[in-house]
Amino acid sequence: MARSEPALSEKVVLITGAARRIGAAIARRLHEEGARLMLHYRKAEREAHELQAELNAVRAHSVALVQADLLDAEGLQEIVKNTVSRFERLDVLVNNASTFHATPIGSISFQDWDSLIGTNLKAPLFLAQAAAPHLKKTQGCIVNITDIHAERPLKNYVVYSVAKAALAGLTRSLARDLAPEVRVNGVAPGAILWPDDGSWDELTRQRVVSHTLLKRVGDPADIARTVYFLIAESPYVTGQIVAVDGGRSINL
Repeated sequence: MARSEPALSEKVVLITGAARRIGAAIARRLHEEGARLMLHYRKAEREAHELQAELNAVRAHSVALVQADLLDAEGLQEIVKNTVSRFERLDVLVNNASTFHATPIGSISFQDWDSLIGTNLKAPLFLAQAAAPHLKKTQGCIVNITDIHAERPLKNYVVYSVAKAALAGLTRSLARDLAPEVRVNGVAPGAILWPDDGSWDELTRQRVVSHTLLKRVGDPADIARTVYFLIAESPYVTGQIVAVDGGRSINL
């Protein structure tokens, strides 16, 4: 029996923040399923080129890179233009890039606001707007990476929690405005990876894990599998946000 083509064969996916961590896991999974990828990165140039080389070794010329600061609003449309210019179509936008840091009341600056709202809300909105005409042509979809703290705010992370709550609202709003041609969904991770700046000590980590029903952290692959599901295996799902958190969001 002839082997069927991968589910995402020749589909073109733009992933923001794709060089490391969850973004890289999403890239590997979608590439494994046949997708061609435009991987966005800001500072992680070495990791981005290493991932591109790894994936192009599997399937030549299937992965391209675009470097951009998502806080540069005028450059957002160029990211989409570069993707379509390189691959001649766009099927999926994955808004994964995120900024995460504490903003206790009394210390919040306008720079904190611009950074956290810019990467977690403003960029996804304007990337979606730029991508929409192309996604409508391909009956494509958008997947936004939100956070369980969009619904249950994280103490001392006011601006981040508000930004992710707004991204969840944006996900539902876009689902209405871009229907019926384009589906829009979200994935809300829980304890998958710890902040890479070392800001969460072992006690904090243990406390987080204790609130998960499964009593363990997840893996970036758990998020990647869910993103793949929303892209390839859920044609009648839109406007939804799937929590991938080991049950933590119902046990806080």
